Amino acid sequence: MKYEIILYWSEEDGAYIAEVPELAGCMADGQTAKEALHNVELTAQEWIDTARELGRPVPEPKGRLRYA
Repeated sequence: MKYEIILYWSEEDGAYIAEVPELAGCMADGQTAKEALHNVELTAQEWIDTARELGRPVPEPKGRLRYA
């Protein structure tokens, strides 16, 4: 997957959280970092497939996002 993924530990959820900022609302969790990454890759593919089925635009991956 060529989209940037942000991975972090959430004390509140007691799990690792993986987010794909370029795909609005696309996130997944897991008990390990590896599991969260695997889950978010599946979720991202489902996000893309659903957007295409509904005729919605799918953003092109921009790679690493740059922050000020």
